[in-house]
Amino acid sequence: MAVVTLLYFDGCPNWQQADERLRQLQAEHGFTLERREIDTPEEAARVRFAGSPTVLVDGVDPFATGEEPTGLACRVYDTPDGPQGSPTMA
Repeated sequence: MAVVTLLYFDGCPNWQQADERLRQLQAEHGFTLERREIDTPEEAARVRFAGSPTVLVDGVDPFATGEEPTGLACRVYDTPDGPQGSPTMA
């Protein structure tokens, strides 16, 4: 069973929408969902936190391009509807 981890920091409200979408997907697909708050710049650097929210599937960021900066910031995702603060379910 896959483990999906939501990395977030409380200073960015977009993680709440990502959490809601992940809970919906969890109900449909039955994966393990974990949440982890990142609250210091040092921790962000250590875990290569690409901004809030970051979704990991079995420890891998499926949305990473390799060019994301790390730190306590809001992350922007390219979606079919344009840039958004959390990934869509499509």
